[in-house]
Amino acid sequence: MKKIYFILFALFSVLAFSQTLGSRLEKKTLALGEVGLFRVNISDLQGKDVISAPKNELLPFHFEEIKDSISKRPDFYERVIEFAIFEEGKYTIPALDFLIGGQLYHTIPYEVEVINTAQKGDEINDIMKNKEVKLDVKDYWELYKWYILGVLILLALIFIIYYLVRYAKRRKNSPMVMTNQTLKELEILKKKKFIENGDYRSFYVELIDISRNFITKQYKIPADVLLTDDLIDVMKTNNTISPENEKIVEDIFLRGDLVKFAKTFPDQPTMQTDFNDIKTFVKRSSKDLEDEQLRTGV
Repeated sequence: MKKIYFILFALFSVLAFSQTLGSRLEKKTLALGEVGLFRVNISDLQGKDVISAPKNELLPFHFEEIKDSISKRPDFYERVIEFAIFEEGKYTIPALDFLIGGQLYHTIPYEVEVINTAQKGDEINDIMKNKEVKLDVKDYWELYKWYILGVLILLALIFIIYYLVRYAKRRKNSPMVMTNQTLKELEILKKKKFIENGDYRSFYVELIDISRNFITKQYKIPADVLLTDDLIDVMKTNNTISPENEKIVEDIFLRGDLVKFAKTFPDQPTMQTDFNDIKTFVKRSSKDLEDEQLRTGV
């Protein structure tokens, strides 16, 4: 009889002082994106502490937790989770751990089936609403900084290339560069020994071609397309070439025309003198241009 009383007393003590852990899944079949509800409650807590997974981390990966609320009183604990799943299939809520007053308890597992209820021709809407995110200047900088830096670098490269080309072109067309280039061409002509060999026709053809090209580029006078008489008139009207240099060009060009049509046959001293005069004219061209700049202020 005493044993029966002892057993009944023990059972009463367990019932009186033990906690009851319960869980409930409202629906075991959900549509894609449909909100499901999962509840966990513990009664008869008697002020004991309850420890479980942190908020929004209780359910497995595929369960997108929308809301996770916990309410606790001295004798009652409840956790309500709203969730959604965005892929078709069967998913399991495993036995979940709850530590109550230092003792571990488990919920029962559940299986959730997710189905696609959309029919052909149905209007498709977003499952989740788009979130509005406010961006400040720093955020925009982080988004577009590489594009901005790329554009700035490209503009800098274009600027540098433009000025390098402009500088090179200006240097190439500078009076001193043109003078040196023409002097080299005259030295090449001299090495052909037209003067020594008495080849006056070849000599004057090349000498006048070199001179016409030089006048065109150095003085910006179209000597390469003008006839000799027209060129002489332009030089006298233009006043860019000094009278001394005009005289040299006029005499040699007129002599060259006579040689071309076999109306004169210059000797070696004349050819050498004409060569030296053109060389002097080329060297003095820089002085002509300096005087022109002083006269016009350009």
